[in-house]
Amino acid sequence: MLEKEKREWVWETLNREEQKMEKFSERSAHKIPYTTRDGVHDDRSDDENIAWWTNGFWGGMMWQLYALTGKVQYRQIAEENERRLDPVLMNYNGLDHDNGFRWLPTAVADYRVTKNPQSKNRGLLAAGNLAGRYNSAGKFIRAWNDWEGNTDDHRGWAIIDCMMNLPLLYWASEETGDPRFRQIAVNHADTAAENFIRPDGSVHHIVEFDFEKGGMRKSYGGQGCGVGSSWTRGQAWGLYGFTLSYLHTKAPLYLQSAQKIADYFVTNIPENGLIPVDFCQPREVSWEDSTAAAIAACGLIELAKTEEKKEADRDYTEKEEKDRECCRGSLYIRAALRLLKTLAARRVNWNDEEDDLLTRCTAAYHDAEHEYSIIYGDYYFLEALMKLSGKELFIW
Repeated sequence: MLEKEKREWVWETLNREEQKMEKFSERSAHKIPYTTRDGVHDDRSDDENIAWWTNGFWGGMMWQLYALTGKVQYRQIAEENERRLDPVLMNYNGLDHDNGFRWLPTAVADYRVTKNPQSKNRGLLAAGNLAGRYNSAGKFIRAWNDWEGNTDDHRGWAIIDCMMNLPLLYWASEETGDPRFRQIAVNHADTAAENFIRPDGSVHHIVEFDFEKGGMRKSYGGQGCGVGSSWTRGQAWGLYGFTLSYLHTKAPLYLQSAQKIADYFVTNIPENGLIPVDFCQPREVSWEDSTAAAIAACGLIELAKTEEKKEADRDYTEKEEKDRECCRGSLYIRAALRLLKTLAARRVNWNDEEDDLLTRCTAAYHDAEHEYSIIYGDYYFLEALMKLSGKELFIW
């Protein structure tokens, strides 16, 4: 997939990242971080925050580093992260559509590597709860529970992020032989393909469905700048999420959906290669979201691999060989490398005395705080490099 010079850049960057992470993983070994404060990881493992939706990514980073290096300390940190999430499995209000984000990088990753039966049990419990959120009338997985003090009725709400959690259901079906998990994942993916993707390839963040009769009622701006805008992390979730559903099912609809979103994303990458919070944000707003770049890079790499496999099965004339340089797969891998190289050069903190890695990450356009370190940005930057190196532990 990559020429020698690009492979060398991947390994140089990956080794540089591992050297930094070896240091800060020791400092943060008993934490479950979300962000940093003054260069030091915070900790979301206390009783109040243990159910936070990002609490699987730290363990996922450690499993990726274990796959890369074989160093036992990374495995031990990942296993501790996994165990500390156990109370969440007994907390109804702590469970939602993000079960995949919590237990795919922890319990399921552990089970893939070690065949630990306790890890399998955790993964299946999380999958069972996720399947239980399925609305059969609307054929979607409900995003959030209602909570005290919130006036919104979430019974019909689904979000594009959930596409990334469907692999937990695909895994559960493969592991148990029970088709129900896969059926729910496919039904949700079909509904998302029909209702979340706009004609230009951009996606809605939140769609409200009629929870009794089915059918789309309306969309919400969610974490983007407004209704009808293009929240970049949502584009990345959709790009990568539909790609993953294609890898699990080989359904052409999901590949077409992923390509449509990918084409839109690539077309809208700014000239400087830095991704804004929303592709539709006002020109005077310069806020970035580096997490969207890292996530999109992962999806683009997988799409490029898919195209490469298709091309390998064909015989090409001399003219067609030249044309292959402009094929979709080549465009995708070039875009992914551009995103990653820009991040590495301009948005990665390489100071190994500080715990943050990816900088200028933003959770939501209308939040009070913007452009700070976020753990899933760090995770997907590492995962993208692992994909390119051929050493990735595939956890989705």
